Amino acid sequence: MEDTRLEKSIFRFILRYSRRDQIYLTFLTVLMFPILYAALELPKIIINQAIGGTEFPREVFGFSFDQIPFLWLLSFMFLGLIALYGGLKYYVSVYRGKLGERMLRRLRYQLYGRVLRFPLPHFKKVGSGEIIPMITAEVEPLGEFIGDALALPIMQAGTLATYMVFIFIQDFWLGLAAIALYPFQMYLIPKLQRRVNLLNKERVKIVRKLSDRIGESVLGAQEIHASDGSRLLRADVSNRLNTIFEIRYEMFRRKFFIKFLNNFLGQLTPFFFYAVGGYFVIQQELSFGALVAVIAAYKDLASPWKELLQFYQKMEDVRIKYEQVVEQFEPAGMLDEKLQTDLDESAVPVDGPIVASNVQLSEDGRIFQIDNATFTIEPGESVAIVGPSGSGKDELAQLMARLLINTGGSLQLGSERFSDLPETYTGQRIGYVGANAFLFSATVYENLTLGLKHRPVVALDYADDAADERKTFMAEADITGNTIDDVHADWIDYAAAGVDDQAGLTKRIEDVLRQVDLDRDIYVFGLRGTIDPDEQPKLAEKFLEARHTLRDRLNEPAIRQLVEPFDMDRYNTNASLAENLLFGTPKGEAFDLSSLADNPYVMEILDREGLTDDLLKIGYQVAETMVELFADLPAGHEFFSQYSFISSDDLPDVQATVGRTSIDQLDQLRDEERSRLLSLPFFLIERRHRLDLIDSDMKERILKARRAFAENLPEESQGAIEFFRNDQYNAAASIQDNILFGKIAYGQAQAEDKIRELIGSTIEALELRDEVIEAGLNYECGIGGGRLTSQQRQKLAIARCLLKRPDWLIVNEATASLDSAAQTKILENVIAERKEKSLIWVVHRAGLAKNFEKLIVMSGGRIAEQGTYQDLAKDGTAFQKLAAGD
Repeated sequence: MEDTRLEKSIFRFILRYSRRDQIYLTFLTVLMFPILYAALELPKIIINQAIGGTEFPREVFGFSFDQIPFLWLLSFMFLGLIALYGGLKYYVSVYRGKLGERMLRRLRYQLYGRVLRFPLPHFKKVGSGEIIPMITAEVEPLGEFIGDALALPIMQAGTLATYMVFIFIQDFWLGLAAIALYPFQMYLIPKLQRRVNLLNKERVKIVRKLSDRIGESVLGAQEIHASDGSRLLRADVSNRLNTIFEIRYEMFRRKFFIKFLNNFLGQLTPFFFYAVGGYFVIQQELSFGALVAVIAAYKDLASPWKELLQFYQKMEDVRIKYEQVVEQFEPAGMLDEKLQTDLDESAVPVDGPIVASNVQLSEDGRIFQIDNATFTIEPGESVAIVGPSGSGKDELAQLMARLLINTGGSLQLGSERFSDLPETYTGQRIGYVGANAFLFSATVYENLTLGLKHRPVVALDYADDAADERKTFMAEADITGNTIDDVHADWIDYAAAGVDDQAGLTKRIEDVLRQVDLDRDIYVFGLRGTIDPDEQPKLAEKFLEARHTLRDRLNEPAIRQLVEPFDMDRYNTNASLAENLLFGTPKGEAFDLSSLADNPYVMEILDREGLTDDLLKIGYQVAETMVELFADLPAGHEFFSQYSFISSDDLPDVQATVGRTSIDQLDQLRDEERSRLLSLPFFLIERRHRLDLIDSDMKERILKARRAFAENLPEESQGAIEFFRNDQYNAAASIQDNILFGKIAYGQAQAEDKIRELIGSTIEALELRDEVIEAGLNYECGIGGGRLTSQQRQKLAIARCLLKRPDWLIVNEATASLDSAAQTKILENVIAERKEKSLIWVVHRAGLAKNFEKLIVMSGGRIAEQGTYQDLAKDGTAFQKLAAGD
């Protein structure tokens, strides 16, 4: 395993990982200087010998040339040298860029690896707002610099030296004039730049703190709104921005003074060339061609000198950035890399009990969260840890999960110290779920199976171009010290879940979901979810069968009126006008229902069928009615929800349009007013809104427009909508909508509840519940699990631990946020699931401890008492006092 310790110096990092590449670049760079010198010398020869020469013909390489051919020969030689120099420079530049990106990739990978090894208490001191910019934005300039680190200064210094040598060869005094001011600049510029570097270092620190505060504002948005804290936070951010402004302003003043000084000094030398050089030409002590060549060389001389100064400034900036990043990524107590990267494929169970002897835990060496804890937990025991908030019970659970490392005493699992256990073991054999479960921005299934994905189990079979891309990826990953593991392979360890294949895993997941009382939620997610009929044609056929079965049920007189089915030849009075027109489910934004009035194709169809003016009038009538209804209503009134095509925010604009226009003056509307009024009828639902604005004739014309819309759909829009077809599964619609294939009727008592029951019984009758739950497993959880409730997140986290069947399961107040019934149900199910297996549960109510074989009572970081429930439930015990306070 490659040693990935971070070098203290940016140049040590560069030489350690790119020494050979840097030597190769240096060789190519040095190779360019003779070519450059020849390209400087040739113009002088062309002017003095080809253009101004008199002795012809001349011999070159054994061939005789007259003046014109000689001129052309030298000119083409000059062109060849320029092309050779430019081509070599292009190759070197691209190679530098590639090297820089490789090194940047390596650095970012190392930094991310270190984040994964940070001790958990460190995240209380540093937030994501500081860490993320360091790995992403702050190290970005390092990539460009690393590629340039040696080659660029050598190239620019060599180019500068080549120009200097050329000028000195032409005339010593002109050469002396060319370099006269460089020593002064070399002394003064770094001195001025040093203060700019210090300011930049301070700026970086403050920007990180600002990033962290912004990150806190995002995570704490709910608390900010609830506490009316926005004004205080604005003031805080304003203060930080002002500090950044003052630093940046001072940096600008100093940087541009340095630039001014450089430019002024740079223009003094040409003065000497024109005055002194011109004098020598007039006195015939210097040829005119030589003077022209010297001036041309000096003109080019400014560029490498400027590049060297810029490189120095960049070097200092990058050096500071690198050192600051390294400083932030070396916290005390970081997990040993070998414990995370050395793979023990078997993760053989460690036999023996958990034994704690005088265990201590302290973050600062002064305050002890755990103090002299001594206990033994035998394999197969069920243990409850009890104590008030702040008693140390939370930290004790994290110690036994190896999430925290004890700072004193001894904590062992069998013969092994917890601090020596690799994550290969702890991640597979110890399960832990805390009170605030975190879910990744992925599907329910991916979050559930996270505990089963430790290494690629079955490699993905690549072919043709994909195989070549995979080889390229592996080669680049190896060069940059990245892992070559394939993220697209099958990572699931089925044996760890006690199953043989995917089908068995799905069944096991469903069992676990029932144990944590989450199966109903996932079932609902599944009804709202979608499937791809091209990938699952048989499943799509089953749901079509469910549609027809439900349709037969809905034909019964008692429930027929609950749903109005979709029919290509009928206007659906429980659907909006837009849904009736499209008669399908939009895919993407092309036919989004809220912007149909701005869609050129939709308006073309409406114009063709003569509907546009009529819809505009209806839109005006709707607006007029809405203004009358809403004029004196508060923003949160239920009418805004019932008439959902207009919001309280839009009401003033609609009111202004109605106030200045009559129904006979609609041709005078501005474009935005016309579009606003045209959008209103699309949301009209006849049975819901009951405005009687759509008569039978209008319905027939909309049906005619429906057919024209489908028949003439442009080729580029063919995939933008999935039409309703009685015998076809709609890939863009949810499973529930596919089964229902219609609209629930408005005005029918408890219609939604009755239809939900009918759909449920249909799914049960066709034995499709498992398939619906499987679809629900593909539900996206959102960032941090934000699309799930806190209770759902907790249940999912418990299910994730149960699924991997750990040797030791540690539950740390994970059910505290659930209602009493759910707590009891999950507790009983988990205890039954873990029968004869180790279970450690930090209970939030002392009364729950009666279900466990052994109790550990915490108080003030110490173990107050331990024993069986019967022993500790007696009067006068610390546990009895806790239980009395429940």
